Order: sequence, then C-alpha cells, then structure tokens
Amino acid sequence: MLMQGIQGRNFDTDREQAIQPYRHPMPTDCLPEIVIPNAIPQDERLWVPQQENVWFRPLCLSASHGYWTSLLRVRKSGVLSRHRHPQPVHGWVLRGSWRYLEHDWVATEGAYVCETPGETHTLIVEDGVEEMITYFQVNGAMIYVDPDGKAMGYDDVFTKIELCRQHYEEAGLGADFVSQFIR
Repeated sequence: MLMQGIQGRNFDTDREQAIQPYRHPMPTDCLPEIVIPNAIPQDERLWVPQQENVWFRPLCLSASHGYWTSLLRVRKSGVLSRHRHPQPVHGWVLRGSWRYLEHDWVATEGAYVCETPGETHTLIVEDGVEEMITYFQVNGAMIYVDPDGKAMGYDDVFTKIELCRQHYEEAGLGADFVSQFIR
C-alpha cells in the first residue's frame, strides 16, 4: 500500500516497515516523556492541597513553556475562586460537575471547556456534588481578583511547583518528587 503525504511525497506503509520502531537516537536535548499510569492516584499523598477540601494532582509542570496540566479535585460545595486568565485554559470534566457564576452552562462529567483569554469567572461546585475531578491545562497564569477585577494574587507554574515541593516534603515523598513532572 502506498500513502501520499505532505507535498505529494509517497510513504511506503507496507506491514513490515510499519511495525518497525524508529531506528535512530532521539535528539540530544529531548526531554523524556511523562507517563502516569494512574493519573487519578490511590495514594492520597499525591494530591497537593490548595485549600480545605480542594486539591490538585500535577501531571505536567512546564517551566520552559509556562503552563501546567493537573487534575483538580473538590470535595465540597461552594465558591472555589474568582479568577482571570491571560491565556486559554482547557478543561475536561472526569467526575462531578461545576459551573461559573457568570455563565448559564454547567460543565458535567465528560464535558470539555475552552476558556478564552481575558475572561474573568467565578468557579462554583453546587450542593450535592460529592466529588468533582477535572483535568485542566492552564497556560500562563490564574490571576485571582475581587468582584471588580482588582488583582488579589496569582498562580503560575512556578507557584505550583513550589507548592508541590512543600507538600511532597511534608508528605514524606521528598521535595524532589515533583521533579518527575517538570519539563
């Protein structure tokens, strides 16, 4: 079988060639992949507390590109935070549900949400939601604001890394435990 590729190039895709791994070394400066078999961990020490009944589980902390991916877990109802994003945020709801006070939609289990740059919103978990877990990719920062938009604080990949270091040290895993997630 012959497959036509980019700019009309032909790529041989017979079975024997297709099942061969790449034969050359990876680039010298290429960092290793991050593979996390159980992203939703059984070991509670892997969840980093943010506030009472709110944790995050780091998956990738990209210090080189200024973003982080994590699971956010909430086991309480109420307002989590009001914040603004200077860059897009992507979310995928794995368990439970949540919404923003500023919108009329609810992000339910299985939903994908793309938050556009510049938007300010207030995340709330409704009564009756026992546990919410959402995968988030946060690019840039989360700027915490009051109802009028005045900045009250922020999180970025570096504050997340430091929070992980402190928690993992206190949890007995060692401060360097976070290094496996940093790229």
